[in-house]
Amino acid sequence: MVGFVVFGAMYSFGVFFAPMEEEFHAGRAATSAFFSITGFAFYMAGPVTGHLSDRFGPRFMTGLGAAVMGSSLVLTGFIDRLWVGYLTYGIGLGVGAACAYVPTLAIVGGWFVRRRGTALGVAAAGTGCGMLIVPPLAAALIARCGWRLTDMIIGAGCTLLLAGCALAVSPPPLATVAPHHSLRRVVSSFPFIMLYVSWVLATTALFVPFVYLPAFAAKAGASQLGASVLLSLIGGMSVLGRLGMSGLGDRFGMTRLLKASILLMGASYLLWLFAATYAWLVVFAAVLGIGYGVRIALMPGVLIEFFGLRNLGATLGIFFTASGVSAVLGPLVAGWIVDRSGGYQWGIVFALVSGMLGFLAVLPLRVEASRRGG
Repeated sequence: MVGFVVFGAMYSFGVFFAPMEEEFHAGRAATSAFFSITGFAFYMAGPVTGHLSDRFGPRFMTGLGAAVMGSSLVLTGFIDRLWVGYLTYGIGLGVGAACAYVPTLAIVGGWFVRRRGTALGVAAAGTGCGMLIVPPLAAALIARCGWRLTDMIIGAGCTLLLAGCALAVSPPPLATVAPHHSLRRVVSSFPFIMLYVSWVLATTALFVPFVYLPAFAAKAGASQLGASVLLSLIGGMSVLGRLGMSGLGDRFGMTRLLKASILLMGASYLLWLFAATYAWLVVFAAVLGIGYGVRIALMPGVLIEFFGLRNLGATLGIFFTASGVSAVLGPLVAGWIVDRSGGYQWGIVFALVSGMLGFLAVLPLRVEASRRGG
């Protein structure tokens, strides 16, 4: 449920893009900065919220996330200047989401030993469900009552759902008996560095369609609802990837499947680059969604295999700062390229190159090494 709320709210920004750009008379890069600041704040706050969760427990942090995330969206509905929205929506939403998501994701691995990959995949499916449901819901609300009131409605829903989650979460029992790996040893190790670099590159590519795919589809003739459905399709197919493929990690090895998922993501941008019709955009969104879903479901398990369960909240938080870097690079660099070139083609090429470099970065990791982890 936390994944549903957090990623549903954050990754529905693509449907807010056009009405906000029009109202504030801003360029693509300035408007996409909302998403970049949100992602940067979300992922960069992860080490702090993960550490606080290891110390104070996930219930307190999830409750804090409910209050901060909900209020930030409500306040965004009242902004009259773009830079104020950078504070309310960007920083507020990002920090609130980190308070709720990182602690709850970290506890799943500690509750399961047998079929841990399956458990993580089922839990991670919530993020895909959020991406499947919230964007078209937001698009329908925007068409009916405008983007401001839509932000307020989504903010109230976030607060209620996350407050319920705060009452349900409990610390995992297995983390207290897990072997110890110091954070310094973890972050300086070769596997962590390669995984981190790969995550930066592949996620930089991923954020490009999250922000620009609806606008690209609308320019090609799709309706606003049809354009938003592409984001939902990425989310929906990612659910299938998380539920269907993550369990295979228990059987065939999580690291091997992780490499395959990153390759699939990178190659999918060829479909977007040469898409001639809306149907090809649908195919692209489906392929990207499957690869994205498998990758995000496997990553916590891969980190556990390498580094164990002790301090997992802090480890995940540090690792996901890679997505904070990507949230800045992806939309802003692609927006700059699109503004300068006058079209989306070279922005898509940028995503393609970045995605394939992400696969090359993770390629040196050996499956045998992951099986020696905690």
